[in-house]
Amino acid sequence: MPAASEAKNASDGRVSMSIRINGKPHSLMVDTRMTLLDLLRETLGLTGTKKGCDHGQCGACTVWVNGRRINSCLSLALSNDGQTITTIEGLAEGDQLHPLQSAFIECDGFQCGYCTPGQICSAVGLLHEAALERTELTVEEIRERMSGNICRCGAYPGIVKAIQSVYHQTAGNDIAAPGRD
Repeated sequence: MPAASEAKNASDGRVSMSIRINGKPHSLMVDTRMTLLDLLRETLGLTGTKKGCDHGQCGACTVWVNGRRINSCLSLALSNDGQTITTIEGLAEGDQLHPLQSAFIECDGFQCGYCTPGQICSAVGLLHEAALERTELTVEEIRERMSGNICRCGAYPGIVKAIQSVYHQTAGNDIAAPGRD
């Protein structure tokens, strides 16, 4: 039998859910129509994940769910009940940037920065997938695997260079955010 407060909240279209985001557990009441993107930004204040097109076509909202990259604007929050989410805010270890975050800075992999969180989360996913598949990442392969992420400023050369740099530094080994995916 649900508690009185849960029963009350359930009548307004909200449902309870539990989710782990960036290593921290959350128990929430969410509207059944809320996307994961809106949960992250509006409910939890994790504004690093951006709302670009809201149709899954630009990649600005890319996050990790259980170690795989998704467009959070296309995923209902409730479909992620019990899942583990990693956002751009969860990639760094304290003050120590994730290798891809550092590489984006070093290689000028951004201009205005709006798409950068989605680009970095997608790039971490790309490197994770390539390590699991033991795929060699050529420039063409990187471009293809990043094709779901749009940069309206045209920082693609720096983005590809940043990904190549980390790929070569790690010899193709997995560099996922430890303990977070």
